[in-house]
Amino acid sequence: MDFLQFSDKSYLVFGVANRKSVAFHTANAIRAAGGHVTYVVRNEARRDSVRKLLGDAPIHICDVENEEHVANLPEQLAKYGKCFHGLVHSIAFADYEGAVRPFHETTKTQFLRAVDVSCYSLLAISNAMKPLLDPEASVVTISISTTRMASESYGFMAPVKAALDSSVAFLAKSFSRFSRVRFNAVAPGLLKTSASAGIPGYVDSYLYAEHVIPRKQAVQTEEVANVVAFLLSPRSSGINAQSVIVDAGMSINYFDRDLIDQFMRGS
Repeated sequence: MDFLQFSDKSYLVFGVANRKSVAFHTANAIRAAGGHVTYVVRNEARRDSVRKLLGDAPIHICDVENEEHVANLPEQLAKYGKCFHGLVHSIAFADYEGAVRPFHETTKTQFLRAVDVSCYSLLAISNAMKPLLDPEASVVTISISTTRMASESYGFMAPVKAALDSSVAFLAKSFSRFSRVRFNAVAPGLLKTSASAGIPGYVDSYLYAEHVIPRKQAVQTEEVANVVAFLLSPRSSGINAQSVIVDAGMSINYFDRDLIDQFMRGS
């Protein structure tokens, strides 16, 4: 049974970096359900590095910081003569300059570049791809489980993701003027990805999360990808302008009795 109704439909996936990427696992879920995936990566070096993972699937280059790249992408994709039923935006960038400083010491260059790559790119891509999206397409971006938890290891990226979450709602509204295209975010807890490994202090936070999560196991990338796939499918047609949290219950368990006892004994 084709539950997700992906069979013979086409999807555009931005942001595959390696086999640990949410984008990579999402594309695998789409393909396993019968969908066709076109990939977009940021440069030729990335295309070469992921080619062995993606086989003979079409891979296009689009540096989202380059307005000309974004503007030219639809013309490249139009050669296929098809529309896309879904788009995955799994793009983020933060330059911590080797260390996470207190938030008030964030430089203007750091913050604005993070906003450009991690947030504005969703607007730019969605607008550029508008002519090639099916009228009932689904666009899904990757956020974080909470932008209100002032995690020092994540630094200025939480406010940037908050802007991304808000953009989802505004895109859903503005696209509703001419289509039924939906916009949603999947908001995972801490993941073991190559990108997260580069965040100073992240590993300790990840290990702590495994204690807080009720099942004592961190969220798996495949679990996040499965939720993305669901939101891309017509089965989720009633969900729009939402952020779906995938944290394995972490947010309900900060005051776990065993953790409290462990802390009090240690103190």
